Amino acid sequence: MKARIPGGQSQADMMKKIQQMQEDMANIQNEIEETEYKASVGGGAVEVTVNGAHEILSIKMQPDVVDPEDIDMLEDLLISAINESIKKANDAMEQGMEKAKGGLSIPGLF
Repeated sequence: MKARIPGGQSQADMMKKIQQMQEDMANIQNEIEETEYKASVGGGAVEVTVNGAHEILSIKMQPDVVDPEDIDMLEDLLISAINESIKKANDAMEQGMEKAKGGLSIPGLF
């Protein structure tokens, strides 16, 4: 007797769907890792660009934000911009994985 998955699908059909989902997830992950995510803080004083693999690609600063008397402000702006750009990359990855799952709920998978 062959095992049946609820909804009338055979195990083979379900395995094909799971394999396709894994391929889709890998493709989406690669695409997101190659995408650039930018965040700007301080009214554009500092802009950070990261990729989906959380690698910093660039940091741009307006000249007036570089004040030797107020290094703490510059450090805070950099931290904020880096964290925001990484958050954007993480959000894109989560949305991409949800799309790839196509509504399936598999325990232990995202």
